[in-house]
This record gives sequence, structure tokens and C-alpha cells, in this order.
Amino acid sequence: MKVMQILQRKGSAAIESVSPETSLGDVISILSQKKIGCVLVLNNDEKLAGIVSERDIVRALGVSGGECLNDSVSAVMTPGVITCAVEDDDNSVLLKMSSGRFRHMPVFQDENLVGLISIGDVVKARIDSLKMENEELENMIRSATA
Repeated sequence: MKVMQILQRKGSAAIESVSPETSLGDVISILSQKKIGCVLVLNNDEKLAGIVSERDIVRALGVSGGECLNDSVSAVMTPGVITCAVEDDDNSVLLKMSSGRFRHMPVFQDENLVGLISIGDVVKARIDSLKMENEELENMIRSATA
């Protein structure tokens, strides 16, 4: 299954983002209110600068304690984000995510940010594909033995 199909099945095109100057405390509020696991960090020109996930926040709290809540996102974000394209397939994306040990991946089409997928989205798509393949094989076997 292609990433574009995963985005379409997901249904939500909303991409939560913040600027590099946003405080970590504000990011925590966004994550809590939206019930999400990360936000993208976009520069003033709307280009991807990084990503801030729950893991990044926990690491910052572990090092600095509550004082880090006033720090800017740029101090704790993960820069150099690994991305995918809408035409990539679920297997390649799953491999990137599992080998890189991260759970969220921005999706681009022609250098434009068009979505964000999670490892849960990709696993669900993969399971759905396998179920469909399994049903097709069962139908082929039934028709061959009938």
C-alpha cells in the first residue's frame, strides 16, 4: 500500500506544527489538548526544521527537570527528520521507522508537506493489506477445489 492511501484512510489532513521559538510548555499543552504524540517544527518560511515528540520532552525533563518547560522547542527538537513521499510503500516506511526507532514520519509530495503518519497508521495499513491478500488466496483455493 502506498503512503498516499494510508493518508487517505487516516482521514485527517491536519498537521500540528509550531515555530522553533515556541516554549516546551506550550508544546506539552498542544500534545495534551490534541491527544497526539508529536508536533512538527516549521521555520518562518514553513520549511521543516524538526520534530518534537513525547520522547524528546521526557528526555529534556530527565536532564533539566521542570526548568526546561520555558525553553524553546529548538533546544529539544530532533532536527534532520527522516521523511517519506506519497508514492513510497508501507514496507519501506515501516523499515525506516523500525530501524530508526521513531514513530512519526512527515509525508512530502513535490517538496510540499502533505501529512504526517505514525507507525500505528502504517501497521494498520499493513495488517489490512495482509487480510485482503489472505482472503483472496482463500477464495482462489475454494474456487480451485470446487
